Amino acid sequence: MSAYLIDDPKYSFLKDLGLEKKNVGVFNGKWNANGQVIQSISPANGKVIAEVQGASASDYEACAAAAQDAWHSWADLPAPARGEIVRQIGDALREKLQPLGQLVSLEMGKILPEAVGEVVEYIHVCDLALGLSRSLPGTVFPSERPGHMLIEKWNPLGAIGIITAFNFPVAVFGWNSAIAMICGDTSVWKPSDTTPLVAVAVTKIVESVLKRNDIPGAVAALCVGGKDIGQQLVQDPRMKLVSFTGSTAVGQQVGVEVQKRFGRHLLELGGNNAIVVNEDANVDLLVSAALFACAGTAGQRCTTTRRMFIHKKLYKEVVSRLAKSFAGVVSKIGDPLEANSLIGPLHTAAAVEAYKKTVAEALKQGGKIEFGGKVIEREGYFVEPTIITGLAHDSPLVKTECFAPIVYCIEIPDLDTGIKYNNEVDQGLSSSLFTENMGNVFKWIGPHGSDCGIVNVNIPTNGAEVGGAFGGEKATGGGRECGSDAWKAYMRRSTVTINCSGAIKLAQNIQFGDE
Repeated sequence: MSAYLIDDPKYSFLKDLGLEKKNVGVFNGKWNANGQVIQSISPANGKVIAEVQGASASDYEACAAAAQDAWHSWADLPAPARGEIVRQIGDALREKLQPLGQLVSLEMGKILPEAVGEVVEYIHVCDLALGLSRSLPGTVFPSERPGHMLIEKWNPLGAIGIITAFNFPVAVFGWNSAIAMICGDTSVWKPSDTTPLVAVAVTKIVESVLKRNDIPGAVAALCVGGKDIGQQLVQDPRMKLVSFTGSTAVGQQVGVEVQKRFGRHLLELGGNNAIVVNEDANVDLLVSAALFACAGTAGQRCTTTRRMFIHKKLYKEVVSRLAKSFAGVVSKIGDPLEANSLIGPLHTAAAVEAYKKTVAEALKQGGKIEFGGKVIEREGYFVEPTIITGLAHDSPLVKTECFAPIVYCIEIPDLDTGIKYNNEVDQGLSSSLFTENMGNVFKWIGPHGSDCGIVNVNIPTNGAEVGGAFGGEKATGGGRECGSDAWKAYMRRSTVTINCSGAIKLAQNIQFGDE
């Protein structure tokens, strides 16, 4: 058996996070797992980092029962007290910021600045949640009946399930966990089985805070596993909400299963995102933004730009300059932990095959490779960022998301056409318009503009802040996480009428029987 990377002094940060060669992937207040052993593979070199023992069906059952039991005491804590725990989690993450970012980079494959930024995102959500814990609203409405109070009261849901994807193995858990915690919910986390070490490391950090404050560990339970564990969670009526991040195809199945038991679901699914380039666009600004939008994270963000609709007056210039921009970063594709890398690998060998298949199909359909299109011959799962022209806007290939750094450039005659093309795909996650005209901006963000959940102007489609609600429309699932009023998904609302009058008075002046 070849040596694991955790034994290499180069990766000593792994042990700084409490990781070992063999790790337990189930936590419900105690660390104990009886399921299959998962080998975590680094996409930068295809080598095994370490092992994680996943959950069995009985392990999941123990997690769910413990989370449900822990909820009673957790929900009884005042929201500001719960916020204080989340504040401490944010501070604990700050202490482990660098090694945790390095782990994300090693296990997921994104470059170190992005990986550290992802941990910072969780920290920012903790900050957001702390403030929210002291400002969760309630409403008093005027009652039409004398001596009556009409109020709206929000209460915790209970235990919730969080299923996260490989591409943001820290942040998406943080989006859900920090907000759910201050709302009074407990959680069972089923992470991607290709980023289990990140999940174990994050849970150890959260555990340290809970333990220090005598809070039951099952407030934040962990259940590493495959599809069987995910299915068990989705079908579990104790999970009052299931937050799922992943593909549209799987998300649709999750939504149906949860709805069958009348549970709640929060779906963050695919995004076939577009940039629309109007004739008055600032091309310098556009090219700078498009490089990260299309090629950043090796095209593995759900908000990555997959389509560019470019006004005919700028089309040739934009394609040419974008190709030149891509060419300038090819030499900086490499080990995501190295300081000079700008683009890391795809996450798995299967992702490389999907990339190759998509490029071949584009050529078969008459597309032209303006740049890239090749797998980089080196250890790991590296590919070139790719620009494809010559395909129709409504080509099935263009309308299908490939989770890789491939962008289709398509010429448009006017803004209205760009908006139409932007909206014609099934998904509706993120979009951006480049224009210098305020009239165009208001058309773009208005009722006949972009139909996405994220509607940007003169910035990339990716790189959202935590203060706004994150999510999309249509086949993206309709869920919202993080800021704004996304907290409402994690609570139940009651309309309460209190009679202080000493007499029964019916609404709508209804007379019933003797008064």
